[in-house]
Amino acid sequence: MEKRAKEGVVEREGVMYVGGHRSIARLASALANETRAKIVELLADGPKDLDHIAKKIGQSKANVSSQIRRLEEAGIVSSVYIPGERGIKKMVELRVEKVVFNLVLERGSKEA
Repeated sequence: MEKRAKEGVVEREGVMYVGGHRSIARLASALANETRAKIVELLADGPKDLDHIAKKIGQSKANVSSQIRRLEEAGIVSSVYIPGERGIKKMVELRVEKVVFNLVLERGSKEA
């Protein structure tokens, strides 16, 4: 009998465990974009503000904001607004340190 990974996302101690084909596809889709991958890589060494991210990866703030929204929907990053020198600024940080895709939770035994 074959067992599949349980569908869903669970976060424990900075690790995101993703199981089931729908959840894996959704998260993989969020990461399968060069701009979003650059954002995640940039955030690996700590929180950054939206302006800094846009300058570092050579994209407009509007595009970076859109890409960050997609990463937020996937649960990979979170954002907060803090007072800045010229108004409010958006700070973005990684929510997880590691993502684990559970393709198969448990191997089943062959039925006789």
